[in-house]
Amino acid sequence: MPDELTAGLYENIVTESLLAKLADVDEQLIEKQGIRSAEASDRFARLLAGQVARALDTVPESDRVRIGIEVARSLLEVLHERLPKADSATERPEVPGEALTAIGTFDLAGVPRFPRQPLIPLLDTTLLTNAPGEPRVGNQIHAEIASADAIDLVMAFIRRSGLRPLMDALRKHCEQGKPLRVLTTTYTGSTELEALNQLTELGADVRVSYDLTTARLHAKAWLFHRNSALSTAYVGSSNLTHSAQIAGMEWNVRVSAARNPDVVRKIGAVFESYWQSGDFLPYVEEQFRKALEFGRQRGDRHQTTLSPIEIRLEPFQERLLEMIEVSRQSGFDHNLLVSATGTGKTVMAAVDYARLRKRLGRARLLFIAHRREILQQSLDTFRHAIRDHTFGELWLGGQRPDSYEHVFASVQTLTSHGPEKLAADHFDVVIIDEFHHAAAESYEKILAHLKPKQLLGLTATPERTDGLSILHWFGDRIAAELRLWDAIEQHRLTPFVYYGIHDGIDLTEVPWRRGQGYDLTALTETYVGNGSWVRFVYDQLRQHVDDLATMRCLGFCVSVDHARYLAEQFRELGVNAVAVSGTSSDEERRGALRGLENGKVQVVFSVDLFNEGVDVPAVDTLLFLRPTDSATLFLQQLGRGLRLLAGKTVCTVLDFVGMHRREFRFDRRYRALLGGSRRDLERAVEEGFPFLPAGCHMELDKVAQDVVLRSIREAVPANWKSRLRDQASRPVAASSAVAPASDAT
Repeated sequence: MPDELTAGLYENIVTESLLAKLADVDEQLIEKQGIRSAEASDRFARLLAGQVARALDTVPESDRVRIGIEVARSLLEVLHERLPKADSATERPEVPGEALTAIGTFDLAGVPRFPRQPLIPLLDTTLLTNAPGEPRVGNQIHAEIASADAIDLVMAFIRRSGLRPLMDALRKHCEQGKPLRVLTTTYTGSTELEALNQLTELGADVRVSYDLTTARLHAKAWLFHRNSALSTAYVGSSNLTHSAQIAGMEWNVRVSAARNPDVVRKIGAVFESYWQSGDFLPYVEEQFRKALEFGRQRGDRHQTTLSPIEIRLEPFQERLLEMIEVSRQSGFDHNLLVSATGTGKTVMAAVDYARLRKRLGRARLLFIAHRREILQQSLDTFRHAIRDHTFGELWLGGQRPDSYEHVFASVQTLTSHGPEKLAADHFDVVIIDEFHHAAAESYEKILAHLKPKQLLGLTATPERTDGLSILHWFGDRIAAELRLWDAIEQHRLTPFVYYGIHDGIDLTEVPWRRGQGYDLTALTETYVGNGSWVRFVYDQLRQHVDDLATMRCLGFCVSVDHARYLAEQFRELGVNAVAVSGTSSDEERRGALRGLENGKVQVVFSVDLFNEGVDVPAVDTLLFLRPTDSATLFLQQLGRGLRLLAGKTVCTVLDFVGMHRREFRFDRRYRALLGGSRRDLERAVEEGFPFLPAGCHMELDKVAQDVVLRSIREAVPANWKSRLRDQASRPVAASSAVAPASDAT
């Protein structure tokens, strides 16, 4: 505690001396709160420990041990008198004052042997930097091994150069029958096969993440378990390489369980969660070798050219397909796969079908979607999975299949043809993409007529804001799911930074159409011709995006006129922009996306076109330029920017927030993203969305925050079913993104 109190944050118990200092501070500037019972033990222990240390420091060194024993015995006696259940009296230190430092063992000759003490005392937590005058991190770790009863190692990159100095110590550890568990990765190909072979030869249990698409594992940590409860851990920047362990300018924290037990416990718990997750597979030399080779061969895959490389699922995709297979074996022939946009639903469906056709014998396929782009991309994916460039035919527009064996059809074509004209059992496998549309009458007729052996639905967003359910087609169950938040947490999608920006637009007088939202004609008139608003959007882009010339941006607009107007205005501002919509030709749409990917176009303004099924990983910026309270549409549009791409680290999202009518529901879109109750959401908005996955950030400016909070507080669910849903958090992992605890609304 400083001698003089200054403005700032404090976490000090109010003592007599502190109270005297507070007397000199204006009461209006003092903020206090009661000590919570959950933290009382720790807070008072810290207070006493600090005072004991300060008092003993005033005693001459020659008397410090003796006086320390007397003080400790007196305090423990008082503690025992007040709280006898703790039996504190038995912990009184004995004269002359000694500390137990080791218990040894007898060797074969009957000679007592004691483990080597680490270079850093077991009681100490400290920072290591490989600085001159202090032992290198590698030396510190080497000194910890001999006294450890078990070792857990999580390391992104492991090379022989870093392993070599530790081999003898690790060998002795394993020869004594002590566990050594190792987690590593094939990411970037830096981990050496020979290094893992050496570890397994020692007796280490090694598991590997074979995820080649993301930086799945960046952690570098050692955990030295000791049965004496004096475990230690090293967490920091040093991989198991020579430069990191010996020569590099690395920062690592050595944590003592005696000093920071909660931190060491958490390190152990996180390691255990990785070990049990299924993302890390037992090390097999040939599998590891093939994974490295596969990583080197991953090249460009043109959509219409059969790749010489077979499609290989990531571990998380395999787990989702395993869940579907378990569901089938349990007797469910209709299954729904819910997986966040960008996690490869079509790839999983293609591999699943390739496996099914081997088992079913005859496997006539009907794949249904509502856009040509989705159907063409899906057909290409299935051809890769089947490894047959002639597989499948399109049925849409003027195109008709020849054999009707493997058909990729649009829902519009099937509806106009009349689904009842198809034999109900003609297709053995029916796959429907974007299954959240299945509540529509056109889908209902198709689903009611067809009787396939297997039905698979694909969607990222099964919940509908109109309250209609699609789950009844699947026995009111989801066979397998990976939600957006889980996908970001697991690095399956790119993190995003989201800015809610008040743009000054007043929408309170724009007519509202029940079941539709704002009147699109009036909404278009509000934005089109508003040059100052366009300039504001442009200025916000410049403020939040590093370089407009290199950005790849999608802007979601109200109407065709709105998109065309924005493209024209942005071109006048020096930004190469185009507008596309459902009325654009196929070539115009493809040209816009090609321009975005190759950098010739910076912004594509679209209308209801790129919400679903379009794979443009290059997109790194999103503009939400139309007000939508549809949770499905919000998540779909957000998903356009979250697909992974080498070199892409984050997606920037600018959401322009106006003054809205009371009917507009901000809570729908944010709860779909974050989960939790309305009260949880209100708290998250007030506190600045503190509980987000690593790499993500959400921020509302002051006016936008007020607008959103008012909307959340005024939102009243339309019916009793909605009100009941509003009382509880949706049971998905995303709920933890809002707050650690949830109160009922």
